[in-house]
Amino acid sequence: MEIVVIWFRRDMRLDDHIALSKAITYAKKHEYKLLALYHLDPFFTEMKMDLNNEHFFQNLAYFVKEARESQVYVHLLHDDVLRAFQQVMDVYNINAVFFNEDEVGIGQRRDKQVTDFLEKKGIHVSTWQDTHLHGARDILKADGSHYQVFTPYYQSWRKQEKQPVIKVDKSFFSSGHMICDESLSQKGNEKLRDLIKGCSRKFDQIGTEKAMNTLQQFIQKRLTRYQEKRDIPSVFGTSKLSRFLKTGTISTRTIFHAIYEEALYEDEGRETFIKELAWRDFYHMIYAHYPEMKEKEINSAFQGMRWNDDETLFEAWCKGETGFPLVDAGMRQLNEEGWMHNRLRMVTASFLTKDYLIDWRKGEAYFAKKLVDYDEASNIGGFQWAASVGTDAVPYFRIFNPITQSKRFDPSGEFIRKYVPELEHVDEKWIHEPSKMPIDEQLKSGCVLGDTYPLPTVDHQERRKKAISLFEEAKQQ
Repeated sequence: MEIVVIWFRRDMRLDDHIALSKAITYAKKHEYKLLALYHLDPFFTEMKMDLNNEHFFQNLAYFVKEARESQVYVHLLHDDVLRAFQQVMDVYNINAVFFNEDEVGIGQRRDKQVTDFLEKKGIHVSTWQDTHLHGARDILKADGSHYQVFTPYYQSWRKQEKQPVIKVDKSFFSSGHMICDESLSQKGNEKLRDLIKGCSRKFDQIGTEKAMNTLQQFIQKRLTRYQEKRDIPSVFGTSKLSRFLKTGTISTRTIFHAIYEEALYEDEGRETFIKELAWRDFYHMIYAHYPEMKEKEINSAFQGMRWNDDETLFEAWCKGETGFPLVDAGMRQLNEEGWMHNRLRMVTASFLTKDYLIDWRKGEAYFAKKLVDYDEASNIGGFQWAASVGTDAVPYFRIFNPITQSKRFDPSGEFIRKYVPELEHVDEKWIHEPSKMPIDEQLKSGCVLGDTYPLPTVDHQERRKKAISLFEEAKQQ
């Protein structure tokens, strides 16, 4: 029996899905059946489970269940990726394989490996760019080179027409057109069940329906004031869509067109949010052109930086025990929820690299384990930006003051008190610098410095001078 394979990956939806739509068209034209599969990579299934993985696998389980209920039996294959495809080939005559490609990182290397393997077998491979509004090579300068600064990139990006929402012919989803071979998926089904059983917490904001509801709630309630509220962590002012983009339970096209059509052109909130989608595309483009940026600074002047390797300080940062309340609140939010407000991602990354002078790669790797919305290109780009070693990065002499940031973006200490309960009863006068509290105030608030809550682990002004000196030394070498 000749079949067409649709290979799902981080695109866990049946709507607005390019590869699925194209695969259905191809299968109808040639009168082939369609087999849906998802490859459970042992590289990810065997690693230590943390919030990122737990969220992803719970999304996968939800998607598989919903797809099967819609008569799209997603076959789960748990093996080396080439052996997984060989398992299907041992049973069926694969005519073509459709999937939405990865343009960066480990996914890109896997895609090339699979494509080479299939094409050598005479199988037609059809790949599509579906994860971003514009792919890594869609927005280029007039001379064909890539942008390295966001503003001119965005100006060009904004002028480019955006692909419309893709219609998927769901009438094709029936037993007459779809392959359902439960024996092929038995090992994968068992593995996913085991992964879900091993999760330490349950996430409820998963699935396409929740994604669409989140989008509509954002448009109706928060979009018009997005530019004002998005930097205030104590306020629900952001979209909370990033976790859905991570798993592909909603597409960037659906988000863009809903935002564009619902809001007035003059709406500053809309334009500010759309710019965030462009930043996502920008860092993806940068990663494609600098494939080593996960391990190496884009700015070659800082590739020989002598970072601090103090594990005690790094552990304090991870746990949210630095003695700087806003930094600690951000890190504890990350550890509790698997998500951190974007303003605090900048503050905590800057603190790690400029106050602790610890290698940005360590922070990036920690975020990768914890963030449920972890996007490799954006996270690496963000850490290199904060560390002043990437493209279009903040200058190394501009260093976030964690206390100033605290006073500006959490003036009453509402966010701090929520995530750092030791400071719950500290007066607003001291909430940003509790180390300055007189002893009677410490006793009154139930927060004794050095006991209930840590004293500042570093002196910010001293570390600021040391950071600038370290960067200038690196530039001279």
